[in-house]
Amino acid sequence: MHSVQNRRMKKEPKFRPQQAGAALLIAIFALLLISVVGIALLISTSADTALAGNYRTSTGAYYAALAGLEEARGRLLLKNPAFIGNTVPSFFPPLAMNTVLYILNPNTATGESVNPTDSSNPYADKEYDAEFAPTWALNSATVYYTNSVSPLPNVTPPLPGPAYKWVRVNPVTEQALGVTVAGPPGNDPLIALYYDGTGLNKTFTGAQALEITALAVMPSGSTKLLQYIVSAVTASPSGGNTSFPAALTLAGTNVLFTGPGTNSFYIQGQDQYTGSTAIALAIGYAHAVGQGTGSSQSNILAGATPPSNYLGAPLQSGPPPGPSLQSFGDVSSSIQPAWLTPAGLDSVVQSVTNNADVVIQGPATPSSFPSNMSASNPMTIVVNGDLNLSAWHNIGFGLLLVTGTLYYDSDATWEGIVLVIGQGNFVSTNGGTGRIDGAVFIAKTRDPSGNLLPALGTASYSQTGSGNPTDNYGRGISYNSCWVSKPLSPTQGPIQGPLSYKILSFREITQQ
Repeated sequence: MHSVQNRRMKKEPKFRPQQAGAALLIAIFALLLISVVGIALLISTSADTALAGNYRTSTGAYYAALAGLEEARGRLLLKNPAFIGNTVPSFFPPLAMNTVLYILNPNTATGESVNPTDSSNPYADKEYDAEFAPTWALNSATVYYTNSVSPLPNVTPPLPGPAYKWVRVNPVTEQALGVTVAGPPGNDPLIALYYDGTGLNKTFTGAQALEITALAVMPSGSTKLLQYIVSAVTASPSGGNTSFPAALTLAGTNVLFTGPGTNSFYIQGQDQYTGSTAIALAIGYAHAVGQGTGSSQSNILAGATPPSNYLGAPLQSGPPPGPSLQSFGDVSSSIQPAWLTPAGLDSVVQSVTNNADVVIQGPATPSSFPSNMSASNPMTIVVNGDLNLSAWHNIGFGLLLVTGTLYYDSDATWEGIVLVIGQGNFVSTNGGTGRIDGAVFIAKTRDPSGNLLPALGTASYSQTGSGNPTDNYGRGISYNSCWVSKPLSPTQGPIQGPLSYKILSFREITQQ
């Protein structure tokens, strides 16, 4: 028995050297594995934190630059209390090439200097020359400056604005965009571009295209350079600063026109604006009645009696011509393409509606009109449906859009623009001494059920009542450039200005 136990005790030590320290090695390996995993998690967390921080500052710079673009776009509107023309009266589109406006937004708390025209300034504008030089260089540009209105110091606590440094507004060319709009191959560096509602052009048709560029720099050093191309959305079929081609325009084919056939009714295309800046604003002489195509002229001539009461001529300057058939004519060549199709005019209606002061659901009466409308506060009023002005012996000011039938009381006066787009019916059966002082545009874009037509339908104007005007142009429609055109400065009368500035393109520019 003892000999067996002794043999076992002698054999066991042979296995101990092979097993000694195994548990320690396993523990060390596990500790190393845990350490590697921990370090990896730590590195990953640090990387995620850094990425999140970079994304946050990059996003902050992006939205700061976007805020600068939107401030500039908004301040191009005359109805904006911070309208650029209030502080820089000379900066008023359309702009000559190499005309530049900067909206500056330095950090006043640190007293930093923002001078985009100084190449040594940390916020120098290098992009302008990259797009326009050598034809138009920044050091030879006509440059205007104004300050940002984004900080709000009058609130408690003061609310700082976005951290953009400057916004630039200027005309744009083919070279700047890197695209050929029209003409021979190659990007023209000289001619400013315009937008006619369907596309860019170099024929000065529509509203001028403007470039808005914003630079934002965050305290961390993250920067963004963003750019809009925009164009004015106006209530003028000719677009831009040009005016209506006629006192009364009937768009489409086979339009209907019925006049009262009395000596007391006039449609006057010769500009009635008599202010001190009439020469600068007046377009000269427009047609009394213009139609979309020549095929409608016979319908108009049959109802326009006596013809001597329909005064006007094709757009021109010089002495006013005598009454003639030139008082009537096809004005389609003077109208933006977007105003000659149902879809294009529907877009116009939407733009006007989106920017209206008041939108009224028809059938409506003047009881829904705003009480604060006046010559010094013209307003944009949209009526979705019919509007009946019967027995309204007052004066309206601004832009009136009716999508149904406009029942007009000839004892009422409207100073501004009247658009009847949709059902395209203008009806007036009673007499009075009022008038429309501005311009009227009528187009039928929808059928009686409200469906959009494939082509413009038959627009109709019917005026059958008589009256006793106080002067030769006291009743009917009188063209007036003060009420339908954008002036050369915001102090030249109560006008509408652009409804908005449409964004044609947007891009982020790689920093040089």
